[in-house]
Amino acid sequence: MSNHSLEVVGAADRAVGKTVRAVPGIAGPVRVSRMGTWIAPSAIERELYEAKLRNDWPAYFDALARAWLFVPMARAYVDAHPTSVLLEPAYFPQVRARCYVAYTAGMLPAPTADGVFTRQSLAWFAANFGPGDPPYLAVNPGSPCEAFLPAGPGDRAVWNAHWDRAPTYGLEQNKVHGLHVGGPLRGPAAFGLACGAHLSVRNGLFWNALGYHGEGYMKEREKLKEYWGITTREEWLLGTERLLTADMVSAVWEFTLRIRTALSKEFAGPVDIEHWRHATEATLRANAERAAEPRITPEGVTVARPRSAAEVEGEVAGVQRVIGRIARYEQRFRADGILGEGRFVRSVEAWDYGRASQMARWGLGARLCTLQEAEDAVVRAGRACRLSYRSWEDLSAGFILGRCLQFDEEEYGHWYTDMAATHQALMSDPGSPWLNIPWN
Repeated sequence: MSNHSLEVVGAADRAVGKTVRAVPGIAGPVRVSRMGTWIAPSAIERELYEAKLRNDWPAYFDALARAWLFVPMARAYVDAHPTSVLLEPAYFPQVRARCYVAYTAGMLPAPTADGVFTRQSLAWFAANFGPGDPPYLAVNPGSPCEAFLPAGPGDRAVWNAHWDRAPTYGLEQNKVHGLHVGGPLRGPAAFGLACGAHLSVRNGLFWNALGYHGEGYMKEREKLKEYWGITTREEWLLGTERLLTADMVSAVWEFTLRIRTALSKEFAGPVDIEHWRHATEATLRANAERAAEPRITPEGVTVARPRSAAEVEGEVAGVQRVIGRIARYEQRFRADGILGEGRFVRSVEAWDYGRASQMARWGLGARLCTLQEAEDAVVRAGRACRLSYRSWEDLSAGFILGRCLQFDEEEYGHWYTDMAATHQALMSDPGSPWLNIPWN
């Protein structure tokens, strides 16, 4: 799990034109209760803190081995050397020595334009300390869970032993993880982040980390390029706006669902699938007939654009297949507790809105936008969800159906099962935003 493809700049490299600088204060947010007890930002730091209070250093190392560790770096350096990690030592009076520095995810500060972080592991640090390097690794310096770990060969062998027996690396996927300090828990931003919580839970990330670093600066940039083709701020702005206006979700899916929604309102109840099929076909044929008729507009007479019979028949057949797929997915949703009995999906726009909430954070992690721009997009995503849906369950079914229609092909593979697991977690975990943030 250690990333050995990265070059680590050694002591000799650092000595050329470099100055050793102290790291002031604490990296991330700190809160103390009225009773004087430190409130850890997340479960990661709480586990470290409690192990330290007990003087249980094996437990401290076990927790550290499971955690992502982040190295602070200058963005200009990373942009110029994307496959290199520059470890810069800082002086700490606590140990009267220079130390390399690492932070756990909950201790990271709000993103800035010039400073970034790269994600590593305890095993990576064990492998990349060398002769002439500082004698300590400073973990979360300045915080109540700080530790200055001796980094001699024997010490690093202990680090590796804990790494080797660690059951996981990073937060567990398909579980709800949140920031108790440093992330919104109420208000419009929290609501918007909760609308994108499917992907946060699936990927083992804090659902409410608005000041988002994700897996580190370069990893976030790589993911945007690989999965979205986004490499510039302009591309991020365009992609985010398309998601916020539900411009990426299939118009055919949305048209089909809206026909059924209109029927359910008209007849005040559930709509039989055959009724839905006939009404949809009639609408498509009526639209084709209207397209074949000349129209008078302020600009004059608009020339008719008749469509071939084959084109119309193909469209009708295609939409009928979509109806069948939707009905079968909904049947599975009811069996798995995603939809209540007699309930149906009104819209799949949540597939775009939920990804818009995440795209805002991805853009911030990749430094393609500012924190304020990310927050604005998150709030817009939440507002759009409130207009289109009636509850968290309603939103979730729409998001999952959109994802399945795009990727799953009725295989009920991981595209479906992952989302079913995240739905159950978000509907049952006591720390879930869906159980703590009212829909209205």
